[in-house]
Amino acid sequence: MTTPPTPSRAASVPGLAEELRISIARLSRRLRTLRPAGETGELGAGGRSPLSLTQFAALAAIERHGSMTPRELADHEKVQPPSMTRVIAYLEERGLVVRSPHPTDGRQVVLNATEAGAALLADERRRKEAWLARRLGELTEGEREILRRAAPIIDKLSRS
Repeated sequence: MTTPPTPSRAASVPGLAEELRISIARLSRRLRTLRPAGETGELGAGGRSPLSLTQFAALAAIERHGSMTPRELADHEKVQPPSMTRVIAYLEERGLVVRSPHPTDGRQVVLNATEAGAALLADERRRKEAWLARRLGELTEGEREILRRAAPIIDKLSRS
């Protein structure tokens, strides 16, 4: 386990920014390692995901935001449309997303997550939340209370 930040370093705004950046990056990296990437289009041994991080993020964005055009998805994920076209094709081939006609523009399509796509996302989320719950269980009640109070603040920072 790492040593806690020294009070003098985290007391300043720049010091706190550094401590949060490092801690959040480590936690994010650790959560990503819980998502083993598979090689095939099927769930592999141990429920391994067939998706890359980019594919998983695109599927999650579609599920979270509802119907999206391929262009909206590319813009949301900050990737070029040709790259997103390949991601969408992969997701569609595996039955995780479906294309439907755009309700107002016949030249476009919208993407939606399928039941299989939503189930895959739910499984990934359960795995990560179970790991995090185990780690939180190792903390003291006081430490968990600090995190309960900090969670909305961290969420606010993530949305700015």
